Amino acid sequence: MAIFALGINHKTAPVSLREKVAFAPEQVHEALRELATVTAVTDAVILSTCNRTELYFNGTNHQAEQVIGWLAQFHQLDVTELQSHLYLHHDRQAAEHLMRVAAGLDSLVLGEPQILGQVKQAYNQSRQAGTINPQFERLFQKTFAVAKDVRTNTDIGANAVSVAFAAVSLARQIFGRLEKVQVLLIGAGETIELVARHLAEQGARELTVANRTYERAVQLAEQFNAKVITLSQVPAQLPQADIVISSTASTLPIVGKGMVEQALKKRRHKPMFLVDLAVPRDIEQQVGELEDAYLYTVDDLQSIVAKNVSSRQQAAEQAGDIIRLGAEDFLQWLQLQGSVDWVRDYRQRCEQIKTDLLGRALNQLAAGQDAEKVLAELANKLSNRLMHSPTKTIRQLLQQEASEPQTLINTLLDI
Repeated sequence: MAIFALGINHKTAPVSLREKVAFAPEQVHEALRELATVTAVTDAVILSTCNRTELYFNGTNHQAEQVIGWLAQFHQLDVTELQSHLYLHHDRQAAEHLMRVAAGLDSLVLGEPQILGQVKQAYNQSRQAGTINPQFERLFQKTFAVAKDVRTNTDIGANAVSVAFAAVSLARQIFGRLEKVQVLLIGAGETIELVARHLAEQGARELTVANRTYERAVQLAEQFNAKVITLSQVPAQLPQADIVISSTASTLPIVGKGMVEQALKKRRHKPMFLVDLAVPRDIEQQVGELEDAYLYTVDDLQSIVAKNVSSRQQAAEQAGDIIRLGAEDFLQWLQLQGSVDWVRDYRQRCEQIKTDLLGRALNQLAAGQDAEKVLAELANKLSNRLMHSPTKTIRQLLQQEASEPQTLINTLLDI
């Protein structure tokens, strides 16, 4: 059995493939149950964000191949095409990868903070689905502690940035001052909340929030004195929007080419800046073909966020040291669990030997045999049975010249 991390991310695949492999929030619970049933893995966690879809599980190499097949089948993709974009880590590499992800070291924007919350959400979903066992419980709790250590004791979060911040930075570059710019935010989740906060910090005042759940949109809008509309009202609001930033969990596009085309006509072709932070995409790709519509996806933001990477490399190196120590600590605990199992099994075998020989001795005494001879036979057989395997092992160790075997032998003989 091994711990595996299987995934696809912004480094290995374009958004056009990542959106096909993404799990909608309402899919995760059933997907976890199906994964465990089909492949019989003992632990399973699904992490699905804008930039990655990853499956963490405990199983064999054969089961890892089954998980790849299941992932392709679940999303109705060709398994050969999918495999060319996947990465697969196991044991130490898997633990370190998870910790790097949670600490923001594997993100599009180095050190971005919201990924830790997304990892915690994935963990909680797995607990609710019943696919977290003690081994993964320990792994994820250790991961959360390491991520906190990284953010507390390094500068990885200094001047924190995110994909949301990158989107606002790009808007600032295009429009300059944002005080009089009309902004339409589609969605009301964590990413859009970050966008709204960054917009407010940059002076934007004319914000409108559109969301499927009206109550959630109201909660968000109240923080920024924004207007609220429903998704069905987006077409009517679009002509007033200079900036459109969208991030929802919808499996289908919300803003289509025709909708934007009509809005641009009403705007008399005044340019519109659109940023799609969702995977799957909220805004049809064809919108980018329209004149006066400037559409950016999460992949397009890489050139902006790359400027932040160089200033965080030293912090990332410090974080890497913390992660390696954290992974080593977890692996030592894992090895100890194996040792505990071995000791328990050995003691159980010894107990069974004792029970068998004692039963034989009691039967002999009940048959009237000489008690002294019965006890002597019991002692001799018990000693021989218990000493056979350890004696054989000690002889093998004595043939080694290293100091560790001799230390072990001295410990064994210290009865």
